[in-house]
Amino acid sequence: MSNSADGRSVTSKLAAILRTFSAGSVHSLSDIARSANLPVSTAHRLATELAEWGFLERTDDRRYRIGTLMSHIASRTWHEPNIQEHARWVLEDLSAATRATVRLGILDDLAVSYIEKRPGTAPAPTVFEARTLPAHATAMGKALLAFCGPDAVNAVIDNGLDQYTPFTIVTAQGLRRAVAITRMTQVATTRQELCLNTAAVAVPVFAGGGNVVAALEITVGGAGCQLHLIQSAVVVAARALSRELTANQCRNRSSRLAVVHGSGPWVPDPRSASMAVSHFATAGDRTAG
Repeated sequence: MSNSADGRSVTSKLAAILRTFSAGSVHSLSDIARSANLPVSTAHRLATELAEWGFLERTDDRRYRIGTLMSHIASRTWHEPNIQEHARWVLEDLSAATRATVRLGILDDLAVSYIEKRPGTAPAPTVFEARTLPAHATAMGKALLAFCGPDAVNAVIDNGLDQYTPFTIVTAQGLRRAVAITRMTQVATTRQELCLNTAAVAVPVFAGGGNVVAALEITVGGAGCQLHLIQSAVVVAARALSRELTANQCRNRSSRLAVVHGSGPWVPDPRSASMAVSHFATAGDRTAG
């Protein structure tokens, strides 16, 4: 793009605006203008264009946050290949501790791609399933939609809310309410919404900048299952994985700097996040009893 009167290209101005959101926060127009060193009028024009393209999103109080497109790009970047390798160990330990099916999902074209570990089966895969699950009928789908903004929710609604059981949410109002509750609590649940006699609880997984890159879900049999008994396990596991991904991102940045200065790269330990959930093996025994 051509340079403007102040000598800065439009590209550099857009980059400065997006850099304002590197901490994953919500910012007012004046915050953006000050951080990007731009006149308020210029910041308003460019932020509006970024919002139209989905890079940013307007909040109800007329501020800006990261938009659906940026969140999608972030999640696609993170899940290849880092998140699978780190999550595999967490899925293994969490499934063994709770004796339940554990999944890690990402949004992919309005549905949920996932990796899955069932108790007593082969090790968790490191490649996401070719098949997908519906976002509106799964706990991990709701956990992901809650942090993707209204555009993603509207797109799922416009695509049609298929009914899988008599308990599936099939109305726009119902889905928006479920997503709003999930955003407040950071916990999503389903009871018999995808399959009868099953229940699930899911928690978002965050990475650097506070962006949600995946959701961790436990699915159990029995419509009357007391989900709070397993909720603490998935919350701890998701937080541990979030810390590991964030730390790994910071270490990768430090590693790149170290290479520039002549020292060797840091090699992450993929099992460090799983250690945070290992104590649930005995907790699971007590719960099962």
